[in-house]
Amino acid sequence: MAGRPAPSRRTVLRGAALTPVAGLGLAACSGGGSGAAATPTAPVELGAESEVAKGNVKLYRDQNVVVSRAANGTFNAYSTICTHAQCPINKLDGTTLICPCHGSQFDAMTGRVVQAPATEPLQELKVTAENGKIVAGPTA
Repeated sequence: MAGRPAPSRRTVLRGAALTPVAGLGLAACSGGGSGAAATPTAPVELGAESEVAKGNVKLYRDQNVVVSRAANGTFNAYSTICTHAQCPINKLDGTTLICPCHGSQFDAMTGRVVQAPATEPLQELKVTAENGKIVAGPTA
């Protein structure tokens, strides 16, 4: 291009050296790249109603859903896509969900954030028990 000086060799090499580093930073903050589906967009049959005892929770990793059951038998379900960087949460410690990307933690019984960097609760999903099976999703 006329009137514009060509970049020096040092500038070109510096840019080439920093490009992979920038890519790693973006990959670390991406959605995890696990190939797992996002939050269900239609009702999904998760398993037997008996899999979630009263006062407990069960993580359904393949469907990105956690189901809790209150002491009175009422079910609640939440998406396990972290509200901080949209990483699929794959660890449940007691009733605490732990995001592998940045360490956000959520109460699996309520969906509330218990440790930052996330600030928004998990997305609540409709959940029903039909013919002994747990079904969750946006229109379950």
